[in-house]
Amino acid sequence: MTRINDEPAGAAATGLDARLVVDRGAFRLDVALGVAPGEVVALLGPNGAGKTTALRALAGLTPLSGGHLRLDGTALDRTPPESRPVGVVFQDYLLFPHLTALDNVAFGPRCQGVPKARARAEAAEWLDRLGLADHAGVRPRRLSGGQAQRVALARALATRPRLLLLDEPLAALDARTRLEVRGQLRRHLAEFEAVAVLVTHDPLDAMVLADRLVVVERGEVVQQGSPADIARRPRTDYIAQLVGLNLYRGRADGHAVRLAGGPTVTTTEALSGEVFVAFPPSAVTLHGSRPTGSSARNVWRCEVTGLETHGDRIRAALTGELPLAADLTTVAAAELELRPGAEVWATVKAAQTHAYPV
Repeated sequence: MTRINDEPAGAAATGLDARLVVDRGAFRLDVALGVAPGEVVALLGPNGAGKTTALRALAGLTPLSGGHLRLDGTALDRTPPESRPVGVVFQDYLLFPHLTALDNVAFGPRCQGVPKARARAEAAEWLDRLGLADHAGVRPRRLSGGQAQRVALARALATRPRLLLLDEPLAALDARTRLEVRGQLRRHLAEFEAVAVLVTHDPLDAMVLADRLVVVERGEVVQQGSPADIARRPRTDYIAQLVGLNLYRGRADGHAVRLAGGPTVTTTEALSGEVFVAFPPSAVTLHGSRPTGSSARNVWRCEVTGLETHGDRIRAALTGELPLAADLTTVAAAELELRPGAEVWATVKAAQTHAYPV
């Protein structure tokens, strides 16, 4: 549930109900968040969008200029960070270097007044749950990146927070470790009964770990929804690039969508009015000359502006009648003698496009 005013949620007494307003010079963050217990929400956005500012505001590390922050019906706006029922997993983990993994995890409960023996016993249970029982006596410098990340997660969870904040938790890991830890983190978040908010710039982390995505640009929410909905119906260029789609805006009249200052795109859907049109780079077929006898309804003359490896394929950036990205095999790129400045014809079948209202 997204809030657009400063009134209480009313019906929801549990979970997170926040409108985060932070003014910093010329930059203004104004983001509304409603998150239910057991839900994982990912904040996505380009650099400078305000994701980290939002996370710091939730943690109490950055004061609000306006709005409100309620957790389980209790206002936290003026509650100091150390008194909030909030656990934080930072990008760089920030483990205490002089403490063992066990004592790092026990630190939080000890700060809450839990007796030392009990705090260490609870810490041992958390390390065991995260598969680190054999590393209880190890200090951070001897832990791998994945192990340190799990210790940081155990430390955050040991305080039994009602709000768990994760700031780029996988960013410092290498690709192989990231894959392993991502799966482990997903299992633990699925078992977490309170609110979890994840900040990331990685779309795969967000798609795998989160139940809902909230995309922030220039300090404002521009789109939110399930990962599947965001991927299928992007509403800004940033989101389209994030999920790997060509995205355009135009006016529909039946199956024809006239793009602003551009050509007409033929689509499967019959719509009327302002719409978005999207299709993946893999839907684009390139030809050395204008194709004849092609079943594709959309044909544009383009010029190659750049080429880069994209997985096991080549991604071509094109300009001309319609700027777009196209994916093709290395063999196809060689046969077409693709290079910057080369002229090509791009085709897309109507069935491979997707149009939806603005």
